[in-house]
Amino acid sequence: MSNSDLPAISVHKEEPRSMQMFTPREIVSELDRYIVGQNKAKRMVAIALRNRWRRQQVSPELRDEIAPKNIIMIGPTGCGKTEIARRLAKLAQAPFLKIEASKFTEVGYVGRDVDSMIRDLTEIAINMVKAEENEKVQVRAQQIAEERLLDLLLPPRPEERAQQQNREEPAGEDIERPTSATREKFRKLLREGKLDDRYVDLETSDSGMPFVQIFSQAGMEEMDMNLKDMFGSILPKKTKKRKVKVPEALVLLAQEEAQKLIDMDKVVKEALVRVQDTGIVFLDEIDKIAGRETGHSGPSVSREGVQRDLLPIVEGSTVTTKYGPVKTDHILFVAAGAFHVAKVSDLIPELQGRFPLRCELTALTKEDFVRILKEPKNSLTRQYIATMATEGVTLAFEDSAIDEMAGIAADVNQRSENIGARRLYTVMEVLLDDISFRAPELQGQSITIDAAYVREKLNEILKNEDLSRYIL
Repeated sequence: MSNSDLPAISVHKEEPRSMQMFTPREIVSELDRYIVGQNKAKRMVAIALRNRWRRQQVSPELRDEIAPKNIIMIGPTGCGKTEIARRLAKLAQAPFLKIEASKFTEVGYVGRDVDSMIRDLTEIAINMVKAEENEKVQVRAQQIAEERLLDLLLPPRPEERAQQQNREEPAGEDIERPTSATREKFRKLLREGKLDDRYVDLETSDSGMPFVQIFSQAGMEEMDMNLKDMFGSILPKKTKKRKVKVPEALVLLAQEEAQKLIDMDKVVKEALVRVQDTGIVFLDEIDKIAGRETGHSGPSVSREGVQRDLLPIVEGSTVTTKYGPVKTDHILFVAAGAFHVAKVSDLIPELQGRFPLRCELTALTKEDFVRILKEPKNSLTRQYIATMATEGVTLAFEDSAIDEMAGIAADVNQRSENIGARRLYTVMEVLLDDISFRAPELQGQSITIDAAYVREKLNEILKNEDLSRYIL
């Protein structure tokens, strides 16, 4: 049976909405579903995202001249800086990399080279495009995998195999094997799941290969990966036989066929375009490398030196990756930092100039915590309700309990280190510790958390300031 005659398998996939269809107002509205407050920052990133699409609409000769307006977000930890950037990238369906600026060191020292962030971003784009292509060929891969599985379930009889070997087939033509009633019967049984308990012998490729690891200085991060690729292409591929159940065999065969159907040259080409035109790099903790250290003798390993290494990447340069050269001229860089000790003005002037947009995020208050616990689509209360529902426990939170939790989180932030909304995670975990532990024994019960329950569980810890600092 030729591939063109394979029976159709109906699969419906919902197409995601592309970024060009979102107006800045719609982008802000979408961010509002997950992030409370920080409207100024939301507006700024919404405009930056819309500008990516606007740039694609202008004439090619002017398009290359339009540089992205990079952003610096200034605000205390836990106020939503990372979440804004992460949700923005998800909304844009763009390659997105979050990395701490403090991980980099000046070229020539042991540590990460700044170029590695572009290589990492390219790898993310490759995986993203590959996953999309995999979805497109999934139906075809399922069809071919089904035929291969039927061949395993219904191997030809010895006399048929001998006839097939002796038969001369014209070159360049596919001779279709007649489809027997037995084969169609097995196909029906396979689709109905009546063959799920059967085992088949499946030959799969063995991914085992010599382990090679290179410990090198900055700028050589890719050597390990390149050596593995080189050995993988030189050494013969090993296969091994496995006895697996029919459903697992179908999945493995479909994955194998999907890999064959994906055009990797097309994937790489598309991924490089996405990185260069829509890539987003989120540079967290940029305040940790702020400072010029002019009073120190010798090179500055982790501050001004790193800033000078970052400068050409942010300004626009070409980085060599294993997939080809990547231009960084139109990658959007969003930097963030608390800037408690250092100031933005402590960055070298050239780097400051490459981040023309600055936005100060406000510290979160008790009222913000109340909204965070109630309003977002992925709020902590919704998460815990859904988690407990898996154990058959119906959990509910009264407004008074939410108000009490928000007040406690705000109070602890004020008395000790202010870690913003992250304090709510700790408060909720301590509050629901007993219920989480006993959940399997509480199956079928409904539990309502009120203000009294919150005070009962947390007041003793709050009274002891040293204990509250340690636990909350």
